[in-house]
Amino acid sequence: MTERLAKGERLSKAEFIDLIVNREKVDREKLYALSRQFQHEHFGKRVFLRGLIEFSSFCRNDCLYCGIRRSNCNAERYRLTKEQIMSACELGHELGYRTFVLQGGEDMHYTGEVLEDIVRSIKKSFPDCAITLSVGERSTEDYKRWFDAGADRYLLRHETANEEHYKKLHPADLSLKHRMECLYELKDIGYQVGAGFMVGSPFQTPETLADDLLFLKDLEPHMIGIGPFIPHHDTPFANEKAGTVELTLFLLAIIRIMLPDVLLPATTALGTVAADGREQGILAGANVLMPNLSPKDVRGKYLLYDNKICTGEEAAECKACLDNRIKRIGYETVTDRGDSPRIRK
Repeated sequence: MTERLAKGERLSKAEFIDLIVNREKVDREKLYALSRQFQHEHFGKRVFLRGLIEFSSFCRNDCLYCGIRRSNCNAERYRLTKEQIMSACELGHELGYRTFVLQGGEDMHYTGEVLEDIVRSIKKSFPDCAITLSVGERSTEDYKRWFDAGADRYLLRHETANEEHYKKLHPADLSLKHRMECLYELKDIGYQVGAGFMVGSPFQTPETLADDLLFLKDLEPHMIGIGPFIPHHDTPFANEKAGTVELTLFLLAIIRIMLPDVLLPATTALGTVAADGREQGILAGANVLMPNLSPKDVRGKYLLYDNKICTGEEAAECKACLDNRIKRIGYETVTDRGDSPRIRK
């Protein structure tokens, strides 16, 4: 079936289920070699670094898996000022970063106008840089406002493409239908769009994973972020098992083969579950890393899950560490914009 994927054929839901259920029969060495072949054809051995700025730990939502969910009274809340965000961008620019990822909870303190001003200021000060936003479900007006101000990309993980599974992970006031509508809307506006899901989340099955893969094939996002589910001690899923590296790597390879020119991060969550998780992710087909540019004193407060790595490192230390680790597996880190090949065409 992987050979058919490599030829651009669309697998049925039943075939994806069979592939996932019987994945132990798949030769992993051949699978990852095929995934790397597509990776090299479209990106070479370059791994793009994005400077991540986690600017708010407030969130209006109450997702059952998330450490900064609204009802977690033990979460440490903070908001970065515009000046702090600009300082983080200045530091990142000096280190060579040419993409900044502004990520936060759905914090309505940052209105459409407030974020528009921040995006315009970043673009004015750093016109050679791309801006990625990841602030959840907002109005069409806000999405257009930020795009017109200079935002280039938008990350909005769908988390699961199965309606019943979605309801088990989220409160009743959130809907899968609306989240999917947001993703298509963002794409229509002109953003480079990123979707994605947790691997091994509670109640996930081969059937729900098949739905995820089919949805991604239909959406054809420019970026896909997947990483293992990791429980947070102050959530209803505190005692659930974490997702595995094995299944995450398998799905990374499948996604690379299915959508060869997609930008595919090796996530911090993957590096949290395994010490060399990010390196394994790259060797399975990933080609993006997002080191943290947030002020050091707030990194430990943006805890979506337990035991998050790199919360105590300085930005320069983190970049130097990643450079060396990636070089050891035969790849090189690059800090240019790293736009989607489809946009460049």
